[in-house]
Amino acid sequence: MRPVHAKDHRPTAPPGAAGPAGSLPHGTPAGDGDAHRLSERAPLPAGPAEVRRIDADVPGAVGRVLGHVLAERLRRARVTDPLFAGELAERVARFTLQGGKRTRARLVWWAARACAGRDPAPAAAALRIGGALELLQTCALVHDDVMDRAVLRRGRPALHTDLADRYAGRVGPERAGRFGQSAAVLAGDLALAWADDLVAETPLPPGTGDVVRRLWSDMRTEMVAGQYLDLHGQVTAARSPARVLRAARLKSALYSVERPLALGAAVAGADEVTLRRLGEAGRCVGMAFQLRDDLDDVFGDPLETGKACGGDIREGKPTYLVAVARAGAEAAGDCSALAVLDRWLGDPALTERGLEEVRDVLVVTGARATVEAEVDRLAARGLRHFDGAVLDAEGAGPLRDLLLATAGVPPETHAGAGPRPAHGPCPRRRGDDR
Repeated sequence: MRPVHAKDHRPTAPPGAAGPAGSLPHGTPAGDGDAHRLSERAPLPAGPAEVRRIDADVPGAVGRVLGHVLAERLRRARVTDPLFAGELAERVARFTLQGGKRTRARLVWWAARACAGRDPAPAAAALRIGGALELLQTCALVHDDVMDRAVLRRGRPALHTDLADRYAGRVGPERAGRFGQSAAVLAGDLALAWADDLVAETPLPPGTGDVVRRLWSDMRTEMVAGQYLDLHGQVTAARSPARVLRAARLKSALYSVERPLALGAAVAGADEVTLRRLGEAGRCVGMAFQLRDDLDDVFGDPLETGKACGGDIREGKPTYLVAVARAGAEAAGDCSALAVLDRWLGDPALTERGLEEVRDVLVVTGARATVEAEVDRLAARGLRHFDGAVLDAEGAGPLRDLLLATAGVPPETHAGAGPRPAHGPCPRRRGDDR
């Protein structure tokens, strides 16, 4: 883990849409006026018409829910301690409100819509669970930046860098750096606590609540396990394709696609068959998402991906793309290809020429073509699972498009038959009281 630029996309908003209500300008405190403005009303849908209106701007609706929730959290933080609130809690709130693409929250929303139609109760729960996922993402990104020693996030100083800069003139850069890292660990912990609170406070029927809480608990454990396997792979150079895929699934695929889909279906009270089919679709698309991200890191256009090329190579991350290349080079006895990988993997001084050498190896060994084919195969398999579910057509169409976009596959590539039409929402679990 060496100093790098963080790899998160810059926040984006739909054309013509305002940013999330309650977003705070960078570098400005969230004062009492902001808290009052953000907490004027709970921005949850009260009827079918409001549910449908949210469809046009799901990220904005999630942002409004987060603004309302975080205003209350900041008010309580100021009661606890003004310094803690001003320097740590407000940074957590600002980071979360500025957000990114909110893809996980959108998956929750559209899965709930596909399973519950325009029922406002599961729609309201989906917005809150989507907000909790955004807070969990804040925790993950803030901790990632500390572990990777990333200096930037979304084009701005990473949270630990921002805190360190605040005190560097007073205590010196070394002590301030340690302070910033330690404080960022606490900031991530605070975001995780707030995420858990939001899930716990979301009104759900008893059976539905049990399923949601189990999924949420499993997802948190999977994230930590995947992160540990990723770190372990970097320090031990354990790069077998099977092990790399295992770490990628736990760290990214489950958390980014499979669990958000399952959470959306669960808040809608979907039956076991629907939960299973959406879970299988999410598992495949989640892996396609991660493999596409690995490809984009090396071969993508920075103007489109929002990140500089070669970050994974500089950090020596054991990606599936590199694992396939290494396995192919070893099988062919290609010593020059192995030498290139050994020379540049994990080198923070990776040059553009060095990156081109790595790219050549990834192409010559067939790794790029293999991974691209695997992305297409996984996307197609995921859509077959998805199309086998009985879903409400009004939500199923946008959800299918979102899954294709998440996998990085053009919609026309997998037009298929599309989701099965349903007369109303998908079946609920027996005993669900909604």
